[in-house]
Amino acid sequence: MESLLIPLLILALVGAGVLLAARAVGRKTLESRAETASRPGRDPMELARTSAAKLSQEQHRRLYALIAQGQAMGAIKLYLEATGDGLRASRDAVGALASHPQPFRPEVPGQQPSEDDDDDAPQRFAYRYRAIASKGDVTREVSSNMLNDEIYGRIRTMARSGDPEAAAEALTRHSDISIKQAREFIALLED
Repeated sequence: MESLLIPLLILALVGAGVLLAARAVGRKTLESRAETASRPGRDPMELARTSAAKLSQEQHRRLYALIAQGQAMGAIKLYLEATGDGLRASRDAVGALASHPQPFRPEVPGQQPSEDDDDDAPQRFAYRYRAIASKGDVTREVSSNMLNDEIYGRIRTMARSGDPEAAAEALTRHSDISIKQAREFIALLED
């Protein structure tokens, strides 16, 4: 019986050690989950918005150029150097910016961003939009990062409803073309 006592005692000590180690790992996992849940910016859209606000216009342009070219590591490196955030935070920020593209919004001191932005005010997007109009042998193209489907749809509706001048003015506001070029483009949209 004495010969079994020592191995049983060792087995009991090993079992107690395993139990204590399991509890410690479980506690650490719970603390890690609580820390992750309390970390600001868990919402990818909010993370993208706050991440874009940390960049200058040139950094913003270069970052989205790298994302568009599929150079994720270059984009992460650029973001890390521009903001000084850590590697993991930079990776998360670039992932959020790629998933939820953000236009560049310069920060104006003392001005709070308004929730009811004017829909006709030009806003720069992280991509270039191409609008093409043709009639017969004549084709015109407008490429701008201030256009999107919604804005171009409104311009097209104005042109077709008999207000070509307003449509041309809206097109010049949302692109880098002259009023003469906009009128030529709008003329091709009219039915």
